[in-house]
Amino acid sequence: MKRFMTAIVILASSPALALNAIPDGVPTPSDNPMSSAKVELGKQLFFDPRLSIDGTVSCNSCHNVMASGTDNRPTSVGVNGQRGGRNAPTVWNSAFLTTQFWDGRAATLEDQAKGPPLNPIEMGMPSEQAVVDRLSTIPGYKKQFEAIFGAVTYDNMAKAIAAYERTLITINSPFDRYMKGDKKAMSNKAISGMKRFEQVGCSSCHNGVNFAGPALDTGTGFFQKFPVHNNPLIAKYKLADDKGRYEVTKDKADINTWRVPSLRNIAVTAPYFHNGAVNSLGEAVRVMAASQLDKKLSATEVDEIVAFLESLTGEFPVQTMPRLPDISGSSLVGAIK
Repeated sequence: MKRFMTAIVILASSPALALNAIPDGVPTPSDNPMSSAKVELGKQLFFDPRLSIDGTVSCNSCHNVMASGTDNRPTSVGVNGQRGGRNAPTVWNSAFLTTQFWDGRAATLEDQAKGPPLNPIEMGMPSEQAVVDRLSTIPGYKKQFEAIFGAVTYDNMAKAIAAYERTLITINSPFDRYMKGDKKAMSNKAISGMKRFEQVGCSSCHNGVNFAGPALDTGTGFFQKFPVHNNPLIAKYKLADDKGRYEVTKDKADINTWRVPSLRNIAVTAPYFHNGAVNSLGEAVRVMAASQLDKKLSATEVDEIVAFLESLTGEFPVQTMPRLPDISGSSLVGAIK
């Protein structure tokens, strides 16, 4: 709550700091510098379903970079048709988040990349060593890892994937162009919506470069209770059923607490919220206003805010499918018991 109040004070004293255009560069950790070879390796790994136990699920399966960076499902489908419990966040612009996952349990993109391969519902590999053994069996990967890192390791796999993900930035949204001086980039309705967004109080949490909270140190999450105000929409969409960050910390203060999600490209990442229960952006705005701000918005107010949110959709850099390294004369699928 103290961090939340600090954010409000900052916004009240300096509104110009609340909403920021996307910067030219991304934060990069000193122990994982970018290189074209590392990015290409990470891209291959991101698209490769052989990181899953049965060869059916890749990172791209749930975070489709040929589109919104999500799978546009309420919850994702993992190995053996299993369903995850939470909606897949977009991978686009995730480099600007200071923690990853809905509950903020991963401090960095590298930490996040280590999770899905070992998750029994998502990719189902039995151990880090099993992943390393599989990658080492593919000659092309072994050669690339040795050239870039010196060896195939689980940490190096995560570093390569994270390096690729740091290239997934959407620039030149109407909002960004407007903030950089092109006052015709946004429609009058979107401009009104931006003002409404701040007046209603949405920007108290959704601010900064990624509309996911103020700039914080890597590993320091910007968390908020959700939902806050009881109303019929909470039960309708089962928004309080998942206890959020509490499942990580077991601290009762974290019940129904979540990392504030990004609003960039929000218009193309439906369905919404941690459980993917809300299909339309307008309904999501109504839910947020009622549940977080205890406000009932008019249809005009909702339409204005939606128009502003649509202006946050940036240009998606074209992604080409990578050629994956072959393994000759045998199959990896089913090799692990």
